[in-house]
Amino acid sequence: MTAEEALERLLRSYTQYYDVLREGVEPPFAAEACFHSHNEQFVLVKSARISEAESHEYVFFAVERELDGDRLRELDETAWSRGMERVRPYSAHKNTDVALVILTERMTPQAEAAVRKLRRSKSYRFGLHGWSNYRVIALEVPSGRLVHNRMGRSLRKLLRNISNQT
Repeated sequence: MTAEEALERLLRSYTQYYDVLREGVEPPFAAEACFHSHNEQFVLVKSARISEAESHEYVFFAVERELDGDRLRELDETAWSRGMERVRPYSAHKNTDVALVILTERMTPQAEAAVRKLRRSKSYRFGLHGWSNYRVIALEVPSGRLVHNRMGRSLRKLLRNISNQT
């Protein structure tokens, strides 16, 4: 299986809950996925609102022939900055998370070590207006080797299932 085939399988699994974009995606990414959730609790009428919470997630997908440390830094900076551009913190904002999924044919040991060390997060008004977390996971498609940062652990099962399909 190639990295492009793995991307197609991965995007099919994301389309159930996310809005997936394939056309018009700015390089260096091959696709993007967006998830938005808005919850309200009220008493009897909507104007008597008890609570409100809004969550967002932006996932950026990159397909690379070879992932090295320099290319990883470029993808990392671009994904985080594009995700942060979309954050609109206010009192009902709970979180806006950013995820970077990299599918590659070959991953250098430097890139593998760098993925594990990537850590980014941001809180807005000391957490009163929400926060942002950053997940990164890289899959070397031919070998099935997965590498992720601490927050990217939650994506491991999904990508392992994609890499195990034949």
